[in-house]
Amino acid sequence: MSSSDPRQPSEEELRAAYEAELKQLRVEHVLLDNVVALINLGMRRTGLAPGTEQERDPAQVRMAIESVRALLPVLEQAAPTQIGAIRDAVSQLQIAFVKIGGQPGAPSEGAGEAAPAAGDAGPGPATAEPPQPPPGKPGEPGPAQRSGRLWVPGQ
Repeated sequence: MSSSDPRQPSEEELRAAYEAELKQLRVEHVLLDNVVALINLGMRRTGLAPGTEQERDPAQVRMAIESVRALLPVLEQAAPTQIGAIRDAVSQLQIAFVKIGGQPGAPSEGAGEAAPAAGDAGPGPATAEPPQPPPGKPGEPGPAQRSGRLWVPGQ
């Protein structure tokens, strides 16, 4: 930035504008922005939207779900008018997670896990995928539909 250019704000003007924004900012707005970002990123990581197939990452989807769920009690107090929409969005993300083959009930990587058991490879990327149930016949209900229950991560 040049001090001789009248169109460019000075560093002091930028700092003052930033301080004015911070005075107006509320924690619940930041929480809501982050929850929306987590839900949007989680949906993108399902790889279900056209053009996102290569981005599929069930571990990231699970982390997004668990993170939003951890914030729900705080949001119920801080933003009660938006909690219904947030719960609906998390439900849709959970359904998408199951559609991509996410395993309900398994803990997120690094979230509440104990040290690796004897015989585990230890740190580093995991190479083995969890066992997958055999695919059903087309038109038959899947395991989630047959149970008649909605899976909720962490419960």
